[in-house]
Amino acid sequence: MTQPSGPEIAATNGASQVMNEDQRSAPAARKPRVGLVLPGGGARAAYQAGVLRAIAERLPAGSPNPFPVIAGTSAGAINAALLASSARHFQQGVAHLAGVWEHISTDRVFRTDGLTIIKTVLSWLMSLLHSRFGRYKPISLLDNAPLRRLLEQHIVFAHLQQALDEGALDALAITASGYYSARSISFYKSRPGLQPWHRLRRMGQAVELQLDHIMASLALPMVFPAVRIGREYFGDGSMRQSAPLSPAVHLGAERLLIIAVRNEHANRLPEAGTKLPYPTLGHIAGYLLDTLFMDSIYSDLERLQRINNTVSHIHDEQPPLKVIDSMVVVPSEDIREIALRHRRDFPLAVRLMLRGLGGLHHSGGQLLSYLLFESSYCRELVELGYKDAMNQADKLMEFIGVSADSHSEQADN
Repeated sequence: MTQPSGPEIAATNGASQVMNEDQRSAPAARKPRVGLVLPGGGARAAYQAGVLRAIAERLPAGSPNPFPVIAGTSAGAINAALLASSARHFQQGVAHLAGVWEHISTDRVFRTDGLTIIKTVLSWLMSLLHSRFGRYKPISLLDNAPLRRLLEQHIVFAHLQQALDEGALDALAITASGYYSARSISFYKSRPGLQPWHRLRRMGQAVELQLDHIMASLALPMVFPAVRIGREYFGDGSMRQSAPLSPAVHLGAERLLIIAVRNEHANRLPEAGTKLPYPTLGHIAGYLLDTLFMDSIYSDLERLQRINNTVSHIHDEQPPLKVIDSMVVVPSEDIREIALRHRRDFPLAVRLMLRGLGGLHHSGGQLLSYLLFESSYCRELVELGYKDAMNQADKLMEFIGVSADSHSEQADN
């Protein structure tokens, strides 16, 4: 399922649309630079791997990376970094990415043994009851050290540099939120010539990307520990990211493919006279995560549309702004319902903790859908992403600049 694109939906927060001289003078026949935007979504990010698998399958064998600019936030940062580091061999990289999600398990993301869970819960309880209890204060609800080890096995940053050197990639951006500066900072590594940017409470900073940048981007507040980078601690990139499309545009993208992870069918309002239970902690937590990960994407797309509409009415020969076409792929099914079907796949200790929060009830489906890092659930999301993308394959391939005939010729050979 896709959202409308093209002139109907367009670029980010306005100032990011200034084009440099080489972009304005480029020949008309040049393919537009397509930026891939991968927002956060916890375990839901497996859906993005399925969409990318369909795109890779539709490309002719050995095709170059179709996304010169890749930007990721939170769990989307994992997908972005793995894909960018494999940009020289795009189809192999996508297969690798999908394989990671299809074989994932919760204990490879955070510690799930009963002793750790009990100690963590007790530490938080005692810390709340007595501010001076204990020598050490808890810093997060979950310990995601296993995820760091998993990513160390699969993301090779030396390959990222090789992709940039060989022209398979122009830029990779990973966004995190600074707890002290209260800024959204997009850490990026790029080919020469791309400049940092500064806007109100958001900036782009050229760095030598490392695993810490990814761990910071996905450090959900209270859930996973913050990560120190330079002079301050950083948390999940979605927290302060008011313009999530902006990093890709600043880094030269002229079109944006956004793979979102939320079904946009609104919930039905309760019928008159219905007695609803008070929302559980699990219900509230899921609501907060949903707001954190997805609401800013759609707000930014609305700004994009307004800017594009304005730019399209400017009749100067060389306007300072340029229309940024966009296409959004979203799940065709309610991911909460998929998560509820797999809730028993959680390790026992995690199930008990979630039950105490009300997270295993139907109202907790939203929370489950973000935390259920189990292969059975993630495989179903990969399959859903693949199906949704294949249902829109011709439109997708046209958007990224690959003709429908290319796949036909490959099949004939």
